[in-house]
Amino acid sequence: MLSPTHSRQRTIHPDARQGAVAVEFAIVVPLLFLFFFAGFEFMRVAMVRHTIDNAVYEGARVGIIPGGTNAEIQAEATRILGTIGIDDFTLEVEPANITDATQDITVRVTVPLDRNTYVPADYFLGKELQRELTMRREGR
Repeated sequence: MLSPTHSRQRTIHPDARQGAVAVEFAIVVPLLFLFFFAGFEFMRVAMVRHTIDNAVYEGARVGIIPGGTNAEIQAEATRILGTIGIDDFTLEVEPANITDATQDITVRVTVPLDRNTYVPADYFLGKELQRELTMRREGR
């Protein structure tokens, strides 16, 4: 025989559960969005870094070919950086004037992260990515 306390069945009303779901949702969703957008932003930084690597490499390759000019190097590096929307950067080519006697070409790109990411987070303020590549000219 059941005691009087066991004879009563505990029922949960659907309305009471909806309140718990709302509280759980309010706690979990902001954290989910935080992780999602943080991951998205770090992937953007990785994409910017790889694009800078590619820009200095392709720019230097244009410059090492006999007849390559500083303007061609800058145009190629700028074109590659533009493929992902990087428009705020510093591009340096050494030497400034390429002649037949030039042995090495150096291409350097500096990109400020706070102006080239989707959400300029405090983590990236004042930070820059810089890549540099030196290649020996061909045909020497």
